[in-house]
Amino acid sequence: MNTPSENNRGQWGSRLGFILAAAGSAVGLGNIWRFPYVTGENGGAAFVFVYLLCVFLIGLPLLYVELSLGRASQRNPVDAFKATRPGSPFFLTGFICLAACFVVLTYYGVIAGWTVGYFIAQITQTQLDFAEYTANPVAVLPVFALFIVGTIYIVSAGVEKGIEKWSKMLMPLLFFLIFVIIVRSLTLEGASKGLSYYLDPDFSKIDGKVVLMALGQAFFSLSVGWGLMITYGSYIPKSQNIVTSGFWVAIADTGVAILGGLMVFPAVFAFGMEPDAGPGLTFVTLPAVFAQMPAGWFIGALFFLLLSVAALTSSISMLEVPVSYFVDKDKGARKTSAILVGVFAFVVGIPSALSFGASETLTKLELFGKIGFQGIIDQVFGTLCLIVISLLLSLYVGWVWKPKNAIREIEEGCPWFTKPFAGAVSLASVWTVFIKFICPIVITLVLLDGLGVDLFGDAAATEAAKPE
Repeated sequence: MNTPSENNRGQWGSRLGFILAAAGSAVGLGNIWRFPYVTGENGGAAFVFVYLLCVFLIGLPLLYVELSLGRASQRNPVDAFKATRPGSPFFLTGFICLAACFVVLTYYGVIAGWTVGYFIAQITQTQLDFAEYTANPVAVLPVFALFIVGTIYIVSAGVEKGIEKWSKMLMPLLFFLIFVIIVRSLTLEGASKGLSYYLDPDFSKIDGKVVLMALGQAFFSLSVGWGLMITYGSYIPKSQNIVTSGFWVAIADTGVAILGGLMVFPAVFAFGMEPDAGPGLTFVTLPAVFAQMPAGWFIGALFFLLLSVAALTSSISMLEVPVSYFVDKDKGARKTSAILVGVFAFVVGIPSALSFGASETLTKLELFGKIGFQGIIDQVFGTLCLIVISLLLSLYVGWVWKPKNAIREIEEGCPWFTKPFAGAVSLASVWTVFIKFICPIVITLVLLDGLGVDLFGDAAATEAAKPE
């Protein structure tokens, strides 16, 4: 097996660089766009409490699965399986990872393009009607193309000089913008009602539906199930501590989601808006809120700039996964691969861009209980595929590759991972139980929910979580 230095794959230049890049991968529209409205639809603070438990009990163990597999193999998701267990059919899981990342990028870029369009509208103080805007291909295709070009530019520069360099700039900018907007939101008259709704849990609201929605949100929050963290893990030096680095990635990702609620709910309640407005909370309700603020156009511009930055840090990793596959085949293929895959993603994404009113056929297309071309492929590739991949990953590491091999990899740079802390119990032994038994069971429940199985006798609980 060639080492990274032999095949010119690249490595992270620093531990901070990896943490910021991996956190950037995990932090996306799901944290700032989806998390607040899902919280609003599921009871506020009670949902947040369950979500936090799910992140650290389910999401984090799965994150360590991907990071250990990536670093042990030092390969892309397809070759990671081939390198760790030659001849195993599980390498097909890697191809599902590549397909999921590519297809999700094709429509994620469309939504990200909307955030760019709304940023421009706030700067120019132009009022947009969401339905009319998303149905206008002349408006949405150029910003979609602009977003893809930015993603290609960063990925083509390489691991350290591209992804890591830009993550070190974009992630601090993201946190700065969040801080500015939170300060403004909290100083609005009536903001305390939003804080109470968001931070004062009513545990009587926790039911099966809320638990499943929290599981789904946490499940996708850390970008597990994409192969992203296998790819990013393959660039980690052996001396780096996977356990603490992964923990900080979880903290950063979850922190952005929690802060997203602090941005949104005080402002929404201050102006008497509804917190359970669904996806329209971002593109319909919040622009209306900004319009009522003094200098609201400026806060609105910062907010949509923040969304654009968050989307970009995620799209970088989505493009990197298929690009890494070609780089492992040909060390000089990075720039060419980034351009070709990126351009192809734009072309394939055009139907998604047209499925919000521009094309009646694509808009009304119905399959798998979803309406609209974009909704259908999101359900298949952005939801079900990711659940299946995570289930296969936990089964592969838990029962095929074996936890002892992953533990050996994690222990490099983290010798205390296998040290007992209570009798013969160590973090490694606890993690093994989660990966072999608990995670597969939980993931199977989320999968059944995503397939529409009414697990709790409540048909409203059938919507699975969406991606970052």
